[in-house]
Amino acid sequence: MEDSDDEWVMVKPILDKDLWNPSSSSSSSSSNETEKKALKVIFNGEAKHWTDALPIGNGRLGAMVWGGVATETINLNDDTLWTGVPGDYTNPDAPTALSEVRKLVDDGKYPEATTAAVKLSGDPSDVYQLLGDINLEFSDDLAAYDDKTYQRELDLDTSTVKVKYSIGEVEFTREHFASYPDQVIVSKISGSKSGSLSFTVFLDSKLHHHSYVNEQNQIIMEGSCPGKRKPPTLFAKNDENPEGIKFSAILDLQINGDKSIISVLDEKKLKVEGCDSVVLLLVASSSFESPFTNPKDSKRDPVSESLNTLESLKNFSYSELYARHVDDYQKLFHRVSIELSSSNNEQNVATSERVKSFKTDEDPSLIELLFQFGRYLLISCSRPGTQPANLQGIWNNKVEPPWDGAPHLNINLQMNYWPSLSCNLHECQEPLFDYISSLSVNGSKTAKVNYGANGWVTHQVSDIWAKTSPDRGEAVWALWPMGGAWLCAHLWEHYTYTMNKEFLEKKAYPLLEGCTSFLLDWLIEGKEGYLETNPSTSPEHMFIAPNGKPASVSYSTTMDMSIIKEVFIAIVSASEVLGKEKSDLIQRVLKAQPRLYPTKIARDGSILEWAQDFEDPEVHHRHVSHLYGLFPGHTITVEKTPDLCKAADYTLVKRGEEGPGWSTTWKAALWAWLHNSEHAYRMVKHLFDLVDPDHESDYEGGLYSNLFTAHPPFQIDANFGFCASIAEMLVQSTMKDLYLLPALPRDKWSKGSVKGLKARGNVTVSISWKEGDLHEFGLWLSNNNKLEGFKNQNSTKRVHYGGSTIMAKMTFGKVYTFDKKLRCIKTTSLF
Repeated sequence: MEDSDDEWVMVKPILDKDLWNPSSSSSSSSSNETEKKALKVIFNGEAKHWTDALPIGNGRLGAMVWGGVATETINLNDDTLWTGVPGDYTNPDAPTALSEVRKLVDDGKYPEATTAAVKLSGDPSDVYQLLGDINLEFSDDLAAYDDKTYQRELDLDTSTVKVKYSIGEVEFTREHFASYPDQVIVSKISGSKSGSLSFTVFLDSKLHHHSYVNEQNQIIMEGSCPGKRKPPTLFAKNDENPEGIKFSAILDLQINGDKSIISVLDEKKLKVEGCDSVVLLLVASSSFESPFTNPKDSKRDPVSESLNTLESLKNFSYSELYARHVDDYQKLFHRVSIELSSSNNEQNVATSERVKSFKTDEDPSLIELLFQFGRYLLISCSRPGTQPANLQGIWNNKVEPPWDGAPHLNINLQMNYWPSLSCNLHECQEPLFDYISSLSVNGSKTAKVNYGANGWVTHQVSDIWAKTSPDRGEAVWALWPMGGAWLCAHLWEHYTYTMNKEFLEKKAYPLLEGCTSFLLDWLIEGKEGYLETNPSTSPEHMFIAPNGKPASVSYSTTMDMSIIKEVFIAIVSASEVLGKEKSDLIQRVLKAQPRLYPTKIARDGSILEWAQDFEDPEVHHRHVSHLYGLFPGHTITVEKTPDLCKAADYTLVKRGEEGPGWSTTWKAALWAWLHNSEHAYRMVKHLFDLVDPDHESDYEGGLYSNLFTAHPPFQIDANFGFCASIAEMLVQSTMKDLYLLPALPRDKWSKGSVKGLKARGNVTVSISWKEGDLHEFGLWLSNNNKLEGFKNQNSTKRVHYGGSTIMAKMTFGKVYTFDKKLRCIKTTSLF
């Protein structure tokens, strides 16, 4: 074997959680080097803007740490706090309006159809809210504060925010983390000199609330969200608040120090004096039960639940809570490591300065950091049992957040979960599937009443109540009944990566059946003999009708048809796995598939966005919906549809590089699937633009100083899209094929490795490369106790690299190591 002294593939034992520290002492990415290469978001001063604060979260509870010296603010979020109550997402007048719109489309009166389609719109979504703040006021002599000693950092390796600074000879430290196993936000504040720590602490909220200190010296805050969507700002603290979701937050203090004193101020604040250290435990709960339960009928008591959570923590020390948190987090985070550079000389440089300089130095270690930051955020805002990640994950400091903080189903919610599979975090997808189940319940009513269709449907925007009706307003965004269908593609993808047949049978297939039933009923026969969608829009994009007027409503947009093709392929494939291929539904799908409107190429050589070659008034539009079939879909591929790939290439060139963060990262993934490393990297680089929060409207895309991605304002989807696009540049797969380094920018990342990425078929992939060329790679089937007979699992993959292809046969329990000539040079037992 060549370069045996630089062997790197882990050989014993290999488990997903062990990927971070290779066992080989001669590894080119040894544990010592990994430890040196800290994954940290660093600030040299306290936060001035919310997007300077550092996020922590346990899926349900989130916090933003500002790191102030004189006063500290920790913003708090609970993922169940929304305005409103369950709604009626049907419109009995819709069938009449639908007939009118369809006739106008059939007559080619697209502007008139666009106007009439407003009659199909519904109500807006409800609004994601905030929980409140922990406020700390310190009584130290701040005149002696030495700003050169200040450090604030988010350590991605431990999911911990740390703050340090000195006043005189005393060093003060703070540590903050959000524990998933114990459902608590923990902060430890300490001074290096005995008795040096004193401060006042209280809870506050912009929502209707009251707070008080109980007999155990715990601060209890109780409140409620507005029961009506808007305008929540009209509800002053003493006004009668409509009955919405109730909440509580309780702050418990554990004080250490022989001379420490605690006292109550104003009945709602606690003052501690002369402490060595204080541990703050923040727990919270709400009355939200399900999307179908009105909060006034809820049997949950938020205060009692919060007190019970605190009771369950009383026997754990701070060290034990921290250890439990880190162990739980690292089992997920440590599954994947990435190294695109050999060293990191930026450990003490503020991350914002690194973002600023990226345009010139193109530091690969910053790519590594942003990739892992995205994985960190997904772990922190989407865990089994929580709500799905919304437009801002879980982090929000506004009563009226941008776009209501609501999940948007025409790209944003889906992009939030792109990295969950390829980046080895499949458990983080569970909240999405629970949410799809809720959407299917309400969506069946919307389908029946609005459209006279079977199955279930949902549109462009939703909320915690699983809203499935169209949004309020213009058809260009509101009329888009493909949201549920796109989500259903995630169900099949989850199976292809995990091979969990139980999930496919019990969770995915019933939802796919309902979605497919709707799509079959929604399709109608068009003039050309194709099955068409009418009305149809391409998300948020207008066209110029033949009469010269703007319109958005026509028929069979490429986005519609691409998603329907994807769902039909998925359910047929799933039926074959489950032995249901002879069912009536599948037979209907098989008859419909060849009649679906095909993807066409426009006169200028681009992919046609609408069924007709309409004039595009905004060629640089942010959405690239008509390229769904390339990614995340699978109907446009380099090998099988070269003409469409050529057209997709031109489409991306025509669309241009400008756009919000999510658009930038989608384009990066699309270029990767065209195997165009140069353009994929250009889009990656394009995201590294430091946004000034005071002038964010001057930017398109970019990064805030805490590495949140910008639309602007902040939307979390691009953080996740970035992860996925990097993964797709390095590894791509189908159920049969595996492509290694398909879009590696060899001149930028000439040497590196990635360990633990996932490929379809439950295959884990690790790759190293040198001088821009493949060096070694390892493949193995992951240990998955949810798989029936997983110990007898085997798989065969066609592995592609540099024009060469091999057949790789794998059996569970073994690691297969290959050299750069795709020869298997070693087989090692997992155990």
